[in-house]
Amino acid sequence: MLAVVLFAWSAALPGEPPPAPADAGASPPAASAGARRRIAELRAEIARHDQLYFHQAEPEISDFAYDRLRRELAELEKANPGAGADAFPDRPIGDDRSGLFPVWRHLVPMLSLEKTYDESELRSFLAAMARRFGRADLAYVVEPKVDGVAVSAIYDHGHLVRAVTRGNGREGDDITANARMIRSLPRALRPTAPNGAPNPVPDLVELRGEIYVTHTEFARLNREREAADEPPFAEPRNLVAGTIRLLDPQEVAERNLDVVFYGWGAWAPAATTPPTQHGFHELVRAWGLPALEECRMESSADEVWAAVQAIGRGRRERAFPTDGAVVKIDSVPLRREVGESERAPRWAMAFKYAPDRAETRLRAITVQVGRTGLLTPVAELAPVQLAGGTVTRATLHNRQVIARLDLRIGDMVWVERAGEIIPTITGMDPAQRPAGSRPYAFPAVCPACGGALVQLEGEAAVRCPNAACPAQVRQRLRHFASKACVDIDGLGPATIDALVASGRVGTVADLYRLRREDLVAAGCARGSSAERLLAAVERSKQAELWRFIFGLGIPHVGAAAAREVAARCGSLEALAAARPEELGAADPGGARLGDATSRAVAAFFMVPQNRAVVAELLALGVKPVTSPAASR
Repeated sequence: MLAVVLFAWSAALPGEPPPAPADAGASPPAASAGARRRIAELRAEIARHDQLYFHQAEPEISDFAYDRLRRELAELEKANPGAGADAFPDRPIGDDRSGLFPVWRHLVPMLSLEKTYDESELRSFLAAMARRFGRADLAYVVEPKVDGVAVSAIYDHGHLVRAVTRGNGREGDDITANARMIRSLPRALRPTAPNGAPNPVPDLVELRGEIYVTHTEFARLNREREAADEPPFAEPRNLVAGTIRLLDPQEVAERNLDVVFYGWGAWAPAATTPPTQHGFHELVRAWGLPALEECRMESSADEVWAAVQAIGRGRRERAFPTDGAVVKIDSVPLRREVGESERAPRWAMAFKYAPDRAETRLRAITVQVGRTGLLTPVAELAPVQLAGGTVTRATLHNRQVIARLDLRIGDMVWVERAGEIIPTITGMDPAQRPAGSRPYAFPAVCPACGGALVQLEGEAAVRCPNAACPAQVRQRLRHFASKACVDIDGLGPATIDALVASGRVGTVADLYRLRREDLVAAGCARGSSAERLLAAVERSKQAELWRFIFGLGIPHVGAAAAREVAARCGSLEALAAARPEELGAADPGGARLGDATSRAVAAFFMVPQNRAVVAELLALGVKPVTSPAASR
């Protein structure tokens, strides 16, 4: 989210006279009580969304909705100058400093961008540039705008020495240790081009870029979170923002973030600064750094607009999330003439694409119970076409989301694809609310077992604490038997439901006690199908160790972490007996488990029932093998 919103391109450019005030000596008129009240409401709401976005990486609304709030506030403050605008300082860049990392001051301020959603405003910007230089054929570079988290990477004589978030534009969090876990970020610049030609590196350079996650990796991580019964990330940008704030670099490494560079701050010696933006991209690639590939050189306003539209049409086919296009004057000397404001360069503008949105009826709200007892509400929708697909369901995350949006059965709701991927309800149309509708009542007891629910302090999630809850048992068994874990072919949801309902299976260890007559009595398999299922259960006894560890459902331990745990422990026996300090210690090669993983594994095996299940598995002949991937 860029917090600079372009309401009209009216600021005077260098060398142009500023617009004359209507009456410089007149006092501003007093704002009405209604205007003051709405201004106060907007300031409070925007401040809350800034906190959610910049500090918690959990935005509740889209960039588009946020920008509408800022636009409304700016228009009200302009129309009511006596409303005390100074009480709400303009913080267009925001402030993502977390307080968890050392703070580092940028050598050159890290500004944001002016932006717009409107073609006419983009054309006004281009017209202002044409007037400034007396020519309509200026060279522009049009770049896809990557939707991630801004970063400044500092290279000293070609070696990476620091990585810093944007922060408040003047100083940001020093995330160097985490940035070093990004595989696409080189530790050193390449001084020789691929063709063998010299490619000198500057003494010092601040490279500006974006940390992001690909759509493929985002989907993988969310599958792992769902398998671990954790809430999925709402959109790629949230994942990135949360990841770079992790205190354990090893956890950052497991999420496979990427980075791309599109600009610079300090550059020494200054004489070696590239003279053009397209030359910068060529230089970045020659140094071995990831650069934007889809950059277009255009001149006229019509060509620029066509390029912006073309980038927008292709955004769903790209491997990484994009939310707009950035238009920049190509010539660096001309940029210096135009200059910068306190918050953004005057030689560039971001055009943001409005999100795809559809309207449909909220038919019902169902509540799912996960294998750790997590209750997740899901919106059941009348089928609607959105961004090339049919949407029938949307996660509501937790009961606070339902209350905040005041969703009721029968409402007409607006659905968007968060980050172009996950369907998300962003609001409802009060004008179409059915008469007599009532606020949704979140279940007071578990819908699966009827037990009392709990909500831990500081968590929005509600859980069923009953480990014997049938819904939790079924989900644990489905997870354990899935292809991602020990892969018991033929043990599908219907078979598991039947075995749990019959009382024959309550833990994963019970699967290895099954006999042919149990399957027949439960009505889930007979004859040759029963024999095939029992054979699959027997084969699973020698599944890879990491698959067993993943299948146990240790909170916060996904597939990648399970491989690391398997490599560290080597056997189920050693895993169950390992002490916390042993799990966290470095191995002979210097590698170590992440702190969060070590704590999660230790906490899991402090529960007697969990140790008992592992002991039962071993007694029943389970002998996991250590895979090459887990032993490297």
